Amino acid sequence: MTAMATEEPSRSGWAFEEGDEIVPGVHAIRLLGGGERYEAYLSFDDARHYLVVAKVLRPDQVADRSALRGLRREAEILGSLSHPVIARLFGAEPEGERPHLLLEFVEGPRLSTLLRKFGALEVEQLAPLGIELASALHYLHEHQLVHLDVKPSNVIMASPPRLIDLSIARTIRRAATSDHPLGTDAYMAPEQCAPDPRNPMGPPSDVWGLGVTLHEAITGRRPFPVPEETRSDAPPFPQLEMPPDPLPTDVPASLAEIVMAALARRAEDRPPAREIAMRLEPLLGRPARLILKRLRPR
Repeated sequence: MTAMATEEPSRSGWAFEEGDEIVPGVHAIRLLGGGERYEAYLSFDDARHYLVVAKVLRPDQVADRSALRGLRREAEILGSLSHPVIARLFGAEPEGERPHLLLEFVEGPRLSTLLRKFGALEVEQLAPLGIELASALHYLHEHQLVHLDVKPSNVIMASPPRLIDLSIARTIRRAATSDHPLGTDAYMAPEQCAPDPRNPMGPPSDVWGLGVTLHEAITGRRPFPVPEETRSDAPPFPQLEMPPDPLPTDVPASLAEIVMAALARRAEDRPPAREIAMRLEPLLGRPARLILKRLRPR
């Protein structure tokens, strides 16, 4: 699992209450979530006089070299990026008593929350969501970076949506040398589940995550069966052993083709993120298509 599976219960936490000062000038409002290494608090930043998200290493992680290295890496990556669909970094302190990042707070539910509460999205919502996420991934890949954890819980449904949590993001070169599984089990591409120098992680791994996310948004469930915890013989990565569930027949064929192409078993068979965005554009209404046409560089 990733270092920030934000819907897991707190472990060794700071237990900040409303008004507590997390770091000088930043006061907690409420806990948003957390994972193995981090806690995320909605906070008020006095200097900006605005809401931010304080992502703080847990107390038992502040001396962990790997955790500190990961926080520094995330700060460096986010500090180099500027894209409307990627949550912004406002500040970072990867040392001291409470190593932390200050991130953009985006008002809106996670895609995972919407799917859990209300089920599948309407078809009209899927093309814009897919285009916007694909544009963010294309931007990352153009900057020689990969996210490696694209999933519904890392998408905030705002306008535009935001792709969050780059805690395991890597340069493409470094991702290609990884020799251990990296990501969130149910959303990992085959090459993330079983790393191999002949089939390395890279941009197609993010395209797979986008495909799983869109498949789940269309159907309200994951495309691969989740192993039963009680079965000791259950495969840890069913995506290595079986194809994704087919999409409903009422899904437009062009949309279904794009999603299933993103879930191709072989990385080289998946379309790049830019192609996914372009193939989704015809599914938009005419006004949106005209806006995209005017904005696209000539």
